[in-house]
Amino acid sequence: MNKINSVCVYSASSTKIDPVYVDAARELGTLLGQKQIRLINGAGNMGLMSAVADAALEAGGEVTGVIPHFMIEQGWHHTGLTKLVEVESMHERKKMMADLSDAIIALPGGCGTLEELLEVITWKQLGLYLNPIVILNTKGYYNPLLDMLRRAVDENFMREQHGAIWHVAQTPQEAIDLIHTIPLWDASIRKFAAI
Repeated sequence: MNKINSVCVYSASSTKIDPVYVDAARELGTLLGQKQIRLINGAGNMGLMSAVADAALEAGGEVTGVIPHFMIEQGWHHTGLTKLVEVESMHERKKMMADLSDAIIALPGGCGTLEELLEVITWKQLGLYLNPIVILNTKGYYNPLLDMLRRAVDENFMREQHGAIWHVAQTPQEAIDLIHTIPLWDASIRKFAAI
């Protein structure tokens, strides 16, 4: 069993999405709060980012949000978090979110969420991030991306071993179970980075 004290959750800020995604985000936040696992996220005040944070807080948990200064200037930040960390850039935000986390869970999202997820997958491939990465595939949202990743392996753009970088959950509870049971990687994985 992995000792998980904090989980970084990537997620959408859109407010016009199917409520099924909001329900899954709230369920995940509730589970994290109940289990006293600190939520790390991008500190947004809308969409799934806000839903998961609010649910974690309501369940007695802690939330650390990491957000660039320009987003605070726009008023895009959640003002009710346990801790708000202001950084200068998106790059600094992503690195700090990963550094603070013992695992990653990706909820559905747009380009920003996809970019965060693919970057941390790349970091794990290079041995720069060794903790569990779970894709919460609510309503099959990530099926096209998972097909693309499988094709990358099948066509030798990635090694077969790289298919174990991420794991897929269908429910928030399964995502929580996975972060506790996925084997941690060792930096020696770097020898498999090239193909």
